[in-house]
Amino acid sequence: MFNDIGPLELVTIIVLAVLVFGPDKLPKVIQDVTRTIRKIREFSESAKQDIRSELGPEFKDFEFEDLNPKTFIRKQLDSEDLGLTEIRNGFDLKKEMAEVTEAVTLHEREASSSSGTSAGGRVDMTKKPEEADRDDRPVFDADAT
Repeated sequence: MFNDIGPLELVTIIVLAVLVFGPDKLPKVIQDVTRTIRKIREFSESAKQDIRSELGPEFKDFEFEDLNPKTFIRKQLDSEDLGLTEIRNGFDLKKEMAEVTEAVTLHEREASSSSGTSAGGRVDMTKKPEEADRDDRPVFDADAT
C-alpha cells in the first residue's frame, strides 16, 4: 500500500501528524484510521463475495484484479496460447539495432558518393528550394472551399 513512500516522506508525514494532532491525540487518531481502513476492507471483501455469488458457478474463478486494464493485458500476453514468449526470446534488440545502423551508414555512404558532395556526406540545408512554376499551382475551386 505504501510501497512508493520513501523514508524522508514517511518522517515528514509523522512530524506533520504530531504537529497537527498533538502527541496526546495521535494514538487515538491512528486507531480510528486503522479501524476505518479495516471496515472498508471488510466491506470490499463482502461486496466481492456477494458479486461472485450472484454471478453463479461459472465465475467462481473470477478475479476483480483482472478488471484493471494493465493486469488484464499482462495476463493475456503472458499466456502461452499466443506464442509471444518465443517471439520475445527470439528478438535480439542489439542485433536489430546494429543491422539498422549498418544499413543507414551504408545508405549515407552511397548517397554521398553518388552526389559527389565534398562536405563529408552532409546535405546543405541552406539552399533555397527552386521557385515553383506558376503553372504548377492547382486551379482554384470555389465549390471545394
